Amino acid sequence: MNAHAQPSEEEARGVDQLIDDLERLEVLIAGWDESQRVIALAYRRAIDALHEGALRKLIAEVKTAPGALDALRAAAADPLVYAVLRRHGLVKPSLQERVERALASIRPMLAAHGGDVELIAFDPPDAVEVRFLGNCDHCPSSTLTFVAGVKQAIEEQCPEIKHIRQAKSAGAVGASLDFISPFASKRDGGWRYASALDEIPEQGVKSCAVNGVPLILSRLGRVVACFRDACAHLGSPISSGAVAEGRIVCPRHGFEYDLMSGECLTAPQAQLQPVAWRVVGERVEIRFED
Repeated sequence: MNAHAQPSEEEARGVDQLIDDLERLEVLIAGWDESQRVIALAYRRAIDALHEGALRKLIAEVKTAPGALDALRAAAADPLVYAVLRRHGLVKPSLQERVERALASIRPMLAAHGGDVELIAFDPPDAVEVRFLGNCDHCPSSTLTFVAGVKQAIEEQCPEIKHIRQAKSAGAVGASLDFISPFASKRDGGWRYASALDEIPEQGVKSCAVNGVPLILSRLGRVVACFRDACAHLGSPISSGAVAEGRIVCPRHGFEYDLMSGECLTAPQAQLQPVAWRVVGERVEIRFED
């Protein structure tokens, strides 16, 4: 069979049958007592080691032949072959697989809020697009609470990924409205211009005043955070404090805050006072809710 050909219906049924058999055996073994399970697992490891050794020798022998490397790559593109080679550590995980693994690492956090995230597009060589699901879909707070986590997880496990996009919700109204603060009420009016998006430093701070109220703005990509320029301790301005790695330190009392969530890392019971914001095109607008 050609290495690029799709498996026949008969072959596909054979693979499905093998998977079903393995799943039934795993259920059966799970019901055994500890000593029986230890013996079964030791036997499986021995068989795996035997197969891995044979496959390594086979690959080492044939890869020196003319055109063999291309043939091996083509064979490894078959999902069944790839799965077996990955099990034995004979091929590296694909970039898409590593992205999925990064998303899996933060799913417990999302699940705690009734949400999830999925990879909806992989644009080689360095771009991916993800979308929130469940309670995270249509939930503005996801932009504050979760986007940084998704971005960080992917960047840590897949440093070659340079562009991480969040897909707009399928039910989003108005293409120009990108994000809106979770602290905004459902009222439509009262929005006031605060800043151009590109004037807010990435993980830095821009201070401004709207209607005479001092504010600080920060952003992560197109996700913005806005708070009153007042330390939760005694209300002193914090905009002149030292900023590093998405955090700011109050210049008077040393309280440290996360610039995206407003959480006080020094005294967890304290919090910067959030201000509702939204991003419309390249404009950042704010609204006072009280």
